[in-house]
Amino acid sequence: MKSENLVRNHDVMSQDYAMIDGLKTVADAIEHAVKSKVNVLFVNKRHDDDEFGMVLMSDIAKKVLAQDRSPERVNVYEIMVKPVLSVPGTMDVRYSARLFERFGITKAPVIESGKIAGLVSYHDIVLKGMINKVR
Repeated sequence: MKSENLVRNHDVMSQDYAMIDGLKTVADAIEHAVKSKVNVLFVNKRHDDDEFGMVLMSDIAKKVLAQDRSPERVNVYEIMVKPVLSVPGTMDVRYSARLFERFGITKAPVIESGKIAGLVSYHDIVLKGMINKVR
């Protein structure tokens, strides 16, 4: 495939996420997600040598609600996934899909210049990345 026909992560990524501090409570995280109208929260790095984390609403359901824990007493860092598997913006979306399959994930942050630039998911890859190939 010619490079001009490649669909890259930065071509299909969305901005459907919000950032949160790991020291916030799960109750704070839920409130922030509702206000931001997202279901993915990325957890900020604490320092330059740290890594990003991620909390999905399914994580809250499994690790807080299902275990009958209080969202006001559980911190985000206790339930987040860290380090989170990330992909570069310039990566071909076909490789992202293969990576997702291999590791059993459905979404990942897109990292550009050491910062989160967006979120890529199977949904984005199929609906935004494959639409030009179908037409």
